[in-house]
Amino acid sequence: MHAMRIAFLALASGAVFAAPAQAGQLLAPHRAVYDLALEKASDRSGITGITGRMVYEFNGSACDGYTVTFRFVTRIDSGDTTQLTDQQTTTFEDSEGKSFSFVTKSFVDQNLKKEIRGTATKDDKGVKIDLEKPEQQSIDIGSTQFPTQHLVDLLNKADTGDTFYETSLFDGSEDANRALTTTVIIGKQGEGKNGDPEAPALASLDKDKFWPVDIAYFDETKNGGEELPEYRISFKLHKNGITRDLLMDYGEFSMTGKLVNLKLFDVKPETCN
Repeated sequence: MHAMRIAFLALASGAVFAAPAQAGQLLAPHRAVYDLALEKASDRSGITGITGRMVYEFNGSACDGYTVTFRFVTRIDSGDTTQLTDQQTTTFEDSEGKSFSFVTKSFVDQNLKKEIRGTATKDDKGVKIDLEKPEQQSIDIGSTQFPTQHLVDLLNKADTGDTFYETSLFDGSEDANRALTTTVIIGKQGEGKNGDPEAPALASLDKDKFWPVDIAYFDETKNGGEELPEYRISFKLHKNGITRDLLMDYGEFSMTGKLVNLKLFDVKPETCN
């Protein structure tokens, strides 16, 4: 499961705080809960059902940087067998988008199967990844974006009317050894409608306008990146940063993520030294 990239797109806001000066967008500390469900699956996947929950917490400021913690739990049914997966991730990104640290622990049926831990730093030459686990190694990759910077860039482009662009993202997921190319499609801005199942979680924000967004992720190390995307994510992106109504397509199967609870944290005005 590519849970990390899904979770970083699940930002929600309402009470804002100052974002990086170059960003032009405001993000809010918050806690969001999403219910996960199987949308469709091919016979080849062997999957007959998926249920789960994602709990995502975003905190920090333009002065101190941004911390994300989330947990992504799914129960996958495959005929006579059921597997419980549990991904737990904590990351920190500095406010300038130059340093990104990450820790991810992946459990299957409550047994630890994988731990990824490291730091990525950016300079004029590109990005250097220093991994501590599963084993120590250093990897140099080209210039790329980290998750919060990637989201802010998307908000800025949507706000200025861009409908298509390409960039790349490193978020420490999978083996944390490469960035993926992302192609982003931004649709025409719409507004909430009566009967929206996510409206109770949005409360007074349920009528806010949003952009339909689709992001495809490509691994350029495979056949020159000319194959089908590794996966796609579609969602509704609100002007104030809310991301909801997720559709995560992995090719052989897809699942939905519906916002069911949103808590905005109190924010204190601050001035960076």
